[in-house]
This record gives sequence, structure tokens and C-alpha cells, in this order.
Amino acid sequence: MARLSSFLAGLAIAITISAAPLTVPLGTSGQSLTISDDGQSISISGQTMSLTQVMASSKSCIGRKKDADRKGAAFGAVKGAGRGVAATTKNAKAIYFITNVVNNSVVALKVAADGTLSDGSITATGGAGMSGVDSTGAPAAPDALFSQGAVKVAGSSLVAVNPGSNTLSMFAIDSTDPTKLTMVGQPVDTLGEFPMSVALSTTLNQACVANSGAKAGIACFSMSATKGLTALDTSLRTFNISQKTPPVGPTNTVSQTFFNADSTALMTTVKGDPTVNNTGFLSIFPVVNNQVATQDVRSSPAGTAVLFGTALIPKSNNVFITDASFGSATLTLSSDNIATIAASTKINDQSATCWATISDATGSAFVTDVAVNHLVEVDTTSGRLIKELNVTNGNPGMVDLVSAGNFIYALSPGNATAKAAITVFDVSGGQGTAKEIQNFSPAGVADSAQGMTFV
Repeated sequence: MARLSSFLAGLAIAITISAAPLTVPLGTSGQSLTISDDGQSISISGQTMSLTQVMASSKSCIGRKKDADRKGAAFGAVKGAGRGVAATTKNAKAIYFITNVVNNSVVALKVAADGTLSDGSITATGGAGMSGVDSTGAPAAPDALFSQGAVKVAGSSLVAVNPGSNTLSMFAIDSTDPTKLTMVGQPVDTLGEFPMSVALSTTLNQACVANSGAKAGIACFSMSATKGLTALDTSLRTFNISQKTPPVGPTNTVSQTFFNADSTALMTTVKGDPTVNNTGFLSIFPVVNNQVATQDVRSSPAGTAVLFGTALIPKSNNVFITDASFGSATLTLSSDNIATIAASTKINDQSATCWATISDATGSAFVTDVAVNHLVEVDTTSGRLIKELNVTNGNPGMVDLVSAGNFIYALSPGNATAKAAITVFDVSGGQGTAKEIQNFSPAGVADSAQGMTFV
């Protein structure tokens, strides 16, 4: 740590006596460090960080480590929902989603340095896709899974759901070509029906999957780089939502399961149905002795009804969440894990605001709507609507999305008249500057695609 501080102090001196931008070779590594024109940031291998923040963190991170060690991970209240946020803004190398057709596959797309996409690979999961149905019994595409998080990446591993075969598949991501996926082990039974969202923890080396069919609930698995997924449970942590397989939605279905930032809890959103006065809820299972507990705490924040997609708010214990009945909200958790609304945003022209992400580049949240082709930016502290970007690329709407570095990637599954596409937005200018830079239609992808993640 002292070496880092000394090195950065030397850089500060170099900035004062040299004309910026300044490029410094890093030994024999073949890499170099570049100081920006204004002398306020440095870049190494495509990653950009604030010089002031890095110097400050180099002095304080030892103290933070000691504080964290003293606090530990206690049973009960969820801690650190926003910890571990990197000081760097790192762009994606590849993005992933599933085809969700009968022979389900993971689609991997290449990401260029400028954030744009190109075709990469399509890898079979060994399982089957399936679509939920609407009230008439017709397939519910483009919102086929009524969920966020059908595929996730943790470290060099990717895990995807197979809704039609009630299984979960794990892949290794090649270190030199992130579009090259190799299945690890075999698909495993999810203990339920219609798996539609998965949560991964590198801290626990575990994957937990949410099922939303006739057998609804959560099951967890250990993750091994050589063996793949191994069941940790013999039965589900059940959600009694009285569904069928495939489920009738979107209301009265499970939405998303996710770990908090320090893996001390597994959270799950479950939608209610306002038409029959059925209220949705947020479920929180504590993690005890590195295992997800079997008993959860449930709460239904006042004013919510159809809780859907989420994003952890950095440096806080709060969760940003969408609600298809009005827009979005910021939830805060009490000491006994009861959620209440700290801020909310009504989106007037929305149809079904369901998916969410938070950008490190802007510090704000972005939400999408399956039936309205717009990207809405929200301040997570106040609930202020920062910007509504109406997109005119012909997509019917957007579903799952992720933020990676200076870019946001949003999936539009398409329909009978529009191809499946991923819209790329540049947010490098900060809050209120989002702009579309690409609308990419990948080869070999039908209108049932779901999920979105990146490495």
C-alpha cells in the first residue's frame, strides 16, 4: 500500500511539471499509464479512474478493511447492500442472453472498445426454453419469463436458466475469448418448475435459482469450476403463489432473485395482482454459516403492488426497484429486514416499467418498458426523473438491461414485425446525457430472447 501511495504521489508531482496528457510505461509489461488532459484521471488497460479518489482510497482502505473485519456478517439485518463498488469504470468485453427457444442457448456478443456489438457465438445449454402465458393462454412474448436475471455471470462462470426443462446450466468463460463458452458438468434440476431468474455469489461460490411455475420457490447450488453445479437443498424454499406451469402472468409471479453486495442475504421480488387485491412482497433469506436460510422475512412496502426488477444502490443499504403499476422506487431496509419506500418515481406514460440497472458512470438508475420504447433515467436518492429518452429505432420496447462502464445494453426481444435487437446507449457524459449509438440485431435469434448480463 505504501508503494502505491508513493507511486501516485510521484504521479502528482509529474503532473505539475509536465504537459498533459502524459504517458508512462509500466516496466516490461507492455502496458502504459496515461494521465488525462486535465490531470484529474488516469487510464490503465482501458480502465479509467479518478486520481484523487485512488490516492484517497490508498490511505484509507486498510482502515476500512479493519472496520469491515470487526463488523463481520451477522444473522438478521441485511448489511452492505452497496459495498464493493469499484472505483473504476470498466467497459464490457462481451454481453450474454438466452434464446429461450425449445433448444435453449446462450448468445454471446462481442463488445468493441467503443461499446458497439458484433456477432459472437451461440452455445446450447442442454435444456429447453419456455414462455409464460397471458390470461388468454397465448404465449406472453416478448415478456416471456416475467423476470429479470435469467442469465448471470460471476467471475469466469456463467449460469443460465432453462424454463422448459426445469434445469440450470453452468459454463466456463474462456479467458482469451469471452464469447467462447464451455459447459461445466451437466444441467441440474431446479427442484421446482419454470426457473426464470438466477443469483450468483462469488463469496459463497453458490447459485440460487427462482422458480415461478406450479412448484414455485428458491433452490441453491454450490459452484465448482471443474464439477459445475451441485444441489445444496433437497426441497424448495416455497412461495405459495398458486401458479401453473407455464405460469399465467405477468402478475402473481416471481420476478427476480439476487444476493446483496456482501452475500449476507438472498432477496427475491414477487409480484402481486392489484385486480384481486393480492399484494406482492420482497422476500429476504439471511445467509447463515455460508448457507441461505430456509426461513425468510417478507414485507410489502406501502404503495407497491407489482414488484419486478432491481439494482443495488452503491454505498448504501438501499435497493432500487421497479413496480409495473406506477414506475420505480428506492427501498430502505430496517434492522429487522422490513422494506419501506424512501423515494418513488411515477412514470406517466409507462405501460410496464419492469427492468432496472444502475450505472457507475452516472450514479443514476435506468429503467425500461416492454411496451414503450424509451429509456428512463432516475435519481435513486430523490426519485427525480432525470431524463426520458424516447427511442425511435422501431423496437416495440425493451426488457432486461445492464450497465457496463460508459454504456448501457438493453434487450428488445422483438415481435412479428421487428427483429430481436440490443440497443446500446452511451452515458459517458454523465447524468441526463444518454444517447443511442447502436441498435444491433444478432444473427440466429428469435423473438423469445430473455435476460442480459456481461463480463
